[in-house]
Amino acid sequence: MSTTISHIADGTLAHEIGLQKGDVLLSIDDNPIRDVIDLMFHSMDTSMKLEIQRSDKKLTFKIKNRNHAPLGFELKSFRTKTCRNKCMFCFVGQLPKGMRKTLYLKDDDYRMSFLFGNYITLSNITAKEKKRIIEQKLSPLYISVHTTNNDIRKKLLGNPKAPHILQEIQDLTTNKIRLHVQIVLCPGINDGEELENTIKDLQRFYPYVASIAVVPVGLTRYKKASVKPVNKEDALKAIETIKKFRRRLKKRHGDPLVYIADELYLRAELPLPPLKEYGDLSQIENGVGLIPVFLQEAKKTKLPKKVESANIAIVTGTSFMPYLQEYATKLNAIEGVNLEVFQVENKFFGPSVTVTGLLTGKDILRTVVGKTSADCLLIPDVTLRHGTDLFLDNVSLKDMEETLGMHVTAIEPTPEGLLWGIKNGCKRND
Repeated sequence: MSTTISHIADGTLAHEIGLQKGDVLLSIDDNPIRDVIDLMFHSMDTSMKLEIQRSDKKLTFKIKNRNHAPLGFELKSFRTKTCRNKCMFCFVGQLPKGMRKTLYLKDDDYRMSFLFGNYITLSNITAKEKKRIIEQKLSPLYISVHTTNNDIRKKLLGNPKAPHILQEIQDLTTNKIRLHVQIVLCPGINDGEELENTIKDLQRFYPYVASIAVVPVGLTRYKKASVKPVNKEDALKAIETIKKFRRRLKKRHGDPLVYIADELYLRAELPLPPLKEYGDLSQIENGVGLIPVFLQEAKKTKLPKKVESANIAIVTGTSFMPYLQEYATKLNAIEGVNLEVFQVENKFFGPSVTVTGLLTGKDILRTVVGKTSADCLLIPDVTLRHGTDLFLDNVSLKDMEETLGMHVTAIEPTPEGLLWGIKNGCKRND
């Protein structure tokens, strides 16, 4: 059950009143608890009554929380609602067979959208779930729109029963639910005039449609559908269209509303705009403003004049290579630093996949083995499954260390993370 307590932190309110791991949280102040969202929603008062199921007994606990401190317990993860769509460009559908099962999970769960910023289509949502979103003000949500032309959207989603997205957005925004939406650009399908119409339709819901991100479709060599990749000409046309709307909306609202993914600028071979053009970076996890943030932080990061001698290698995807290489030049000016940057071409998914986060262990090894005399290798932690040391192809950091015969350290993909890696990456913990 997703209301089973999975962890109790020592010294917290939950620990003090005697809650135990394995207890099932039934209700708070007689409000039934279904998952962690209900827990968040109903645990705001300074005084609470918790009803607990422990084995065959029902127990009641009272909490006084005048300072609004964390309660100190966690619930077991809820079962994620899976997606019934068969999107033409679904990344899960472009994975080869034989990878770990969790990679094939397609979620379309409003709870994951609210909690973690996962994008949902609103095509698998029930009336009961929509009612809960509105009642509990589960906002913001992250929505994959792609197009407001319902016939084209059904085709893109591979779901002939998909409801009209504008009606779904109307229902939510009327009830003041804020939405961040994305348009995955597929040449010849939802670009050109369709892109213009989609932005026109969505802008009507401002400010509750709080941002619109346009990102190029990501295609691997395993793709089955006849979707074309975004080329330079496609990217240039899309950027021209988007900039036209940005100017109008900035003049009208003081907010450009529509944002361009970094990857679109790279495909168009255009320079990235300054960070101030990205607003509050609400869609940075969608690749909107990631590189400008890195460049801005690189300017602000104070570099030491000297560090303990360090011969270090680092890897990156092809799209970020020019920016990391430029920063590496500055880092190599630090006395004691010898930093090599390796550009890893994605053989596993195909050369059109250029982002660092989708690099595999085998591709990294293929690039680095026998080509460096560095003492250690720095790996951006976005290449690893969250909370583990495993790459997408199940190669582990330990496997990589044994193959390379050097220490391998995961770092945050930021200027500060890279600087930390230079200072500490070659130090062994054992």
